[in-house]
Amino acid sequence: MNPIDLRSDTVTKPTAEMRAAMLAAEVGDDVYGEDPTVNRLEALAAARLGKEAALFVCSGTQSNLLALLSHCERGDEYIVGQQGHTYKYEGGGAAVLGSIQPQPLDYEPDGSLDLGRVEAAIKPDDSHYARTRLLCLENTQGGKVLPLDYLKKAHEFTRARGLGLHLDGARVFNAAVHLKVPVTEISRHFDSVSVCLSKGLGAPVGSVLCGSSEFIAKARRWRKVVGGGMRQAGVLAAAGIFALENNVERLARDHENARALAQALSSIEGVTVAPGGARTNMVFINVEPQRGVIEVLRDEDVGHIRKAADFGRHVQRKLVAGPLVRAGDLHVDGRLHAHVQHRVHQAS
Repeated sequence: MNPIDLRSDTVTKPTAEMRAAMLAAEVGDDVYGEDPTVNRLEALAAARLGKEAALFVCSGTQSNLLALLSHCERGDEYIVGQQGHTYKYEGGGAAVLGSIQPQPLDYEPDGSLDLGRVEAAIKPDDSHYARTRLLCLENTQGGKVLPLDYLKKAHEFTRARGLGLHLDGARVFNAAVHLKVPVTEISRHFDSVSVCLSKGLGAPVGSVLCGSSEFIAKARRWRKVVGGGMRQAGVLAAAGIFALENNVERLARDHENARALAQALSSIEGVTVAPGGARTNMVFINVEPQRGVIEVLRDEDVGHIRKAADFGRHVQRKLVAGPLVRAGDLHVDGRLHAHVQHRVHQAS
């Protein structure tokens, strides 16, 4: 039995067709702006997102970092979700490298940030405080898709208060596919958008940061400062082009697989799928405290199970599972992203 790795959609591997595109890529020196394949990817990404320009970078973390460094100066502040990737999972880069202060707020159940609470968090124009300059949203957030009317309100909110608006859109194409709208219906509300190519889109490396020409010029300089300049990067950019041209629509299949996985897991005694079931390409489940997640699935003959990570006393764990051999011989696609949340109840 071949296991299917469900820790993350980052474990995708390039297809034979994508590898062929990489092999055939025309290359040059991208630091000099002379790699034609990188230039083509950046133009394609900008057009897809409805922005003037784009910048190819090595990772989503670097893309978000460059966005924060370009929007903010030393002593400035950005408002972000407590569980937001830019705040919690990127090593504190904005603070470490940019002296930019994060102001985290709790997410609402739908993955949004309450704009009333955001307004209350904006600092007065006073030398005692950091200067609030940016609101950072995430879409999808934990697999949840932000409503389009909320994005419009967030845009109007930031404009009225002189703030920038950045989207960590690592999975923004998942959101667009879920809503059945062009991705520009999401991206048009933001000053800058970071898009990951190496998650469900299947490229081996890279993200693109999209925004105005002036903004991207500033981000390009910051990319060099943080050591992100790449030379003959066309072999990587070719994979990104292939992903944008061929793999967006197929994200709907990942969502279907996630729904099927959620339904199958919900039939297992001791396992409860989180309210709402599958969230685009993510599934969250709760396991009875007396039974470990691995034991529950092994007992139900779900297939090859192994522990992906152990976060000690943290409540969230991730799972690697093979094809479900029960519950109707469910087929699970390798790009499916399943998070397993294990609620740990301890005696007081």
